[in-house]
Amino acid sequence: MDLGTPDRGCLLFADITGYTAYMAGTELMHAQDVVADLLETIVGSIEPVFKLSKLEGDAAFAYADSSSISPTMVMDTVETAYFAFQKRLRDVTHSTTCECNACIRIPNLDLKFFIHDGEYVVRHIARSEELTGPDVILLHRLSKGTSGEVIGKPAYAVYTASTLEAMAMDPTILGFVPNTETYADVGDIPVWVQDLETRWTFEQERNRDFITSAQAAYEGTIETTASPHQVWEHLTNPIKRVLWQKHVTGVNPQDAGRMGVGNVNHCMHGEDVTIEHVADWRPFQYLTTRYEAEGFGTPKALGFTYQLDKLEAGTRLTTRIQSPGEQEWANMGEGLSAITTENTEHLRVLLDEAAASAG
Repeated sequence: MDLGTPDRGCLLFADITGYTAYMAGTELMHAQDVVADLLETIVGSIEPVFKLSKLEGDAAFAYADSSSISPTMVMDTVETAYFAFQKRLRDVTHSTTCECNACIRIPNLDLKFFIHDGEYVVRHIARSEELTGPDVILLHRLSKGTSGEVIGKPAYAVYTASTLEAMAMDPTILGFVPNTETYADVGDIPVWVQDLETRWTFEQERNRDFITSAQAAYEGTIETTASPHQVWEHLTNPIKRVLWQKHVTGVNPQDAGRMGVGNVNHCMHGEDVTIEHVADWRPFQYLTTRYEAEGFGTPKALGFTYQLDKLEAGTRLTTRIQSPGEQEWANMGEGLSAITTENTEHLRVLLDEAAASAG
């Protein structure tokens, strides 16, 4: 039987930790409602970067075509989904007055992810979609492995070594922990484990850098039919930035690994260089960058915040500029404001085209 031509992409399995013990010791109907609520949060966070294949009890299995996703987008989606899960746990725990076991034991739940770059065949059976193939099977086997024991925590993300290699990501720079899963039929599968509990702690403790309307010397808004994830990709991907930032001839990252807070980029304007610092990085919500260059005044005083607000049929993008100083803004403000308005209009056109192409 011809199963069709395999596609290649990123496979993701999100699995609620502690589910079996939770269901065994709680009131069934109420516990099911809690788990369903959490699964909705997970799915809502991984879509539309990933497409949901199916729900599997306490887990969500999803995939993304390799041509539609970048390495940073994969990792941002995993972390954003975990943060959303933790926030939902916190909100439900704080808002409920119920004293049943299902509610009391909500904090015992956690979340883990498994990510693998591989081939799959999409089969349509009885009006449902099914992904098949050895890589799909491997991903599910990894979810039963030993990686959680390596870091001794219930919240983690497991990336196969081949996936990180395909992403051109160095796991040692990212702080991932190595592990090897061994199977009789396929041998050793090297993987790298990310500690999501530590990432959540850092997320809660780090300072925000967000330019408000009151702080802005310039504020402009566009609306696009593109999703927040598509907008984020165009704001952060160096290759896509030069398509809409017409005054920029290149964006050269100065740090190895994924993009995020603390990264430095060299924004090229012909032979001239502007140093860009990533000051805040909240995937699919907002991005703040600050700059150093001659005429910009105090280093990092000039700042941009790009705020993304999800609409019913797209995204509102608000761009704000913080003045580096009264004299500096008097010299540059009019020109920079005009360039920013022009650039964001270019961006809107590109985003609408991207949304139309994605269907």
